[in-house]
Amino acid sequence: MTTFLSTTIPYVNAAPHIGFALEAVQADVLARHRRQRGEPVRLLSGTDDNSLKNVLAAEAAGVDVGAFVDANADRFVALADPLSVTYDDFIRTSRDARHRVGVEALWRACAKAGDLYQATYDGLYCVGCEHYLTADELDPAGHCRDHGVAPQHIAERNWFFRLSRYADQIEASIESGELRITPPARRNEVLAFIRGGLRDFSISRSQARARGWGIPVPADADQVIYVWWDALGNYVTSLGFGADDRSVFDQWWTHADRRIHVVGKGVLRFHAVYWPALLLSSGLALPTDIHVHDYLTVDGRKISKSAGTGVDPVAVADAYGTDALRWWLLREVPRTGDTDFTVERLQARAREDLAGGFGNLVNRVVTMIHRFRDGAAPGLAATVPDDVKDLVAVYERVPGTIDAALADADFRTAAGALTDIVDAANRCIEATTPWRLAAAAREGDGDASAGLDVVLGVLLQACRILGRELAPFLPDAAARIVAACAGGRLPVPAKVFDSGPWYG
Repeated sequence: MTTFLSTTIPYVNAAPHIGFALEAVQADVLARHRRQRGEPVRLLSGTDDNSLKNVLAAEAAGVDVGAFVDANADRFVALADPLSVTYDDFIRTSRDARHRVGVEALWRACAKAGDLYQATYDGLYCVGCEHYLTADELDPAGHCRDHGVAPQHIAERNWFFRLSRYADQIEASIESGELRITPPARRNEVLAFIRGGLRDFSISRSQARARGWGIPVPADADQVIYVWWDALGNYVTSLGFGADDRSVFDQWWTHADRRIHVVGKGVLRFHAVYWPALLLSSGLALPTDIHVHDYLTVDGRKISKSAGTGVDPVAVADAYGTDALRWWLLREVPRTGDTDFTVERLQARAREDLAGGFGNLVNRVVTMIHRFRDGAAPGLAATVPDDVKDLVAVYERVPGTIDAALADADFRTAAGALTDIVDAANRCIEATTPWRLAAAAREGDGDASAGLDVVLGVLLQACRILGRELAPFLPDAAARIVAACAGGRLPVPAKVFDSGPWYG
């Protein structure tokens, strides 16, 4: 099954925050998991450079826009390393030659379909959202609910897209499951929005208001393509849409089995309504899945570059380690509902699950094999006694549990399945008391010696499966577990997790 997988592309008006780290890590887990299962995957991320808010941030900093955008975009590129994220492609909308060609091709395709026209827009615009808002989308004070500021009143002549023409097709694709939106509450939200009536929307801005930054409208140099139209196109422009050679585009978009977007709830409308309409107008295939995550918060407030509530994921990874950060994002954040980030919660989760769970189990099992069998790894018995059957049942069902959970982007459930192995293994150790079997074996009890090999073999198999199935979630820690449990003679036991601010 061939899968194209993407994050959104964030604005670069400031450095990355931990909210985007959540999305990047989630997408990386999906990509790693599918690769592990032998499926071809292409994981895309990038930066949304052509935004007015980027221009305004550069002006406020007294820096050239291009230099400002480049500097912050570089920080998003560099985020992959401290997060252990494995992008196959990374696109920059202001720099990548693929992008402008593809965006212009999308514009021309929609124009050919008769879906573009000029009209005057008169309404309220939030620069933080890069979106026009209606009165019912404002808070009681007349402010944007996400950014807490009053929108600007804008009146100008723009190009519009006939979104209303595609309401029935988009609704039908969602209802049929052709376009799957998870979790179900977000699917219902999109359907309610569509059924409330779709209005055509403005897809260009004047050169003056855009400060001359962005991609000019084809055959209308006085207008710049609206940043959301521009940005959404990255999913296909990155694959060479608009180029003479369509082989990459056809492989990873047209003929892909799954086309998956991982997005935050704040941009759901753009990805589940505007983007499908643009694709339908262009005659292109729709996404197959849109997985929506909720917000991270700090002291109950949405993490936001604009609002100044960002937490630097690089600083967190440097201080507490990539494993601890990734694990908190995957194990602590629920499928629905906003989640408040604190260092204390990260430390507690790492102590409980990483040091006290995975690390302690692997060290415990490998140490017993060295103590009782001089490091020689026991084989896995064909039949096992009742007191270890529970552990076998748990580790045999974990891969399927993870598959099912990640099919719905339920990272918390998938990660929780891994801790089930630890819990079952610890129960097995307490039930079988390998140290007593070893003592009896030393006294010449052959049945105890054979029983000890069976128990240690099952425990070692549990650790090996743990290391294998943990790899998409914590690739660095998983590699250490695999190394600790590999071969016929195990290496001298060492801590899977080194000491740190969260350890102990």
